[in-house]
Amino acid sequence: MNVLRSKKAYVWAAAIIIIAAILIYAMVVTSDKTVASVGGEKIKEAELHDTLVKNYGAETVNQLITDKIVELEAEKEGIKVTDKEIQKEIDTLAESYGGEDKLKEQLKASGSSLAEFKQDIVAYLHTKKLVEPRITVTDDEISAYFEENKDKFAQEGQVEASHILVKDKKTADKVEKELAAGGDFAELATKYSTDAGTKEKGGSLGYFGKGSMVAEFEDVAFNMDVNEISDPVKTEYGYHIIKVTGVKKAKKANLEDSKAEIKEELLNNKLQEEYAVWLEEVKKDYDITNKFEATE
Repeated sequence: MNVLRSKKAYVWAAAIIIIAAILIYAMVVTSDKTVASVGGEKIKEAELHDTLVKNYGAETVNQLITDKIVELEAEKEGIKVTDKEIQKEIDTLAESYGGEDKLKEQLKASGSSLAEFKQDIVAYLHTKKLVEPRITVTDDEISAYFEENKDKFAQEGQVEASHILVKDKKTADKVEKELAAGGDFAELATKYSTDAGTKEKGGSLGYFGKGSMVAEFEDVAFNMDVNEISDPVKTEYGYHIIKVTGVKKAKKANLEDSKAEIKEELLNNKLQEEYAVWLEEVKKDYDITNKFEATE
């Protein structure tokens, strides 16, 4: 497992932390205690130990060695990671999961926690700060990447909207009247909407481009002004009352607007390559003993 991970990989790295913890536990406690049984056949703790060591032992020990090297090198270079930097990484990843609460749920589902996740982020940021000074991204490289990936940096027209979905016209008319009387859109979405995926978020659908929603819905949403609320719109799912909350106009790819994003992407690509070179160089400065390899 590479310490220098993409941000999205942090969540799944948390699962490896749990595997490592189980492995260490199993190596210390290898008794005849039964951990499971199938049809009366017992699976012993010693069998668990052997399986974990066989499948994850080499990888885990090597990762622990690498983590220790990064920690010592960061200490030697006086590199610090601030709470603000950690939170920035969490916020970036949480956005892709729909918020920090959703991220915590994912971590919990994988048997980890935000505290363990933060340790993984610290390892990543230490490594990035150690390796990044060795890397240069030139303007020519940025320009070349832009020309090869222009479509990626163009922005299609998008609309940000919320909706209240109900089953019949009678309910739609009732909701429409409550809105006209000053009712709060988000509260009414939570109360009436049958869309389980959005009702607890006040009906929010976020930003979407054309082709993301059914045609009847899009035809209305893409012709509304910000903060405008539609009449009930009938689709195959029922009746929607739509509120547009934001608009992003279509925009052609522009090098100046894309430079920072391209530089970051190229930097991350080079970090992956340079990290391996850096690690082999600094390993020479340490007397490393791996007793696990000696027993294989």
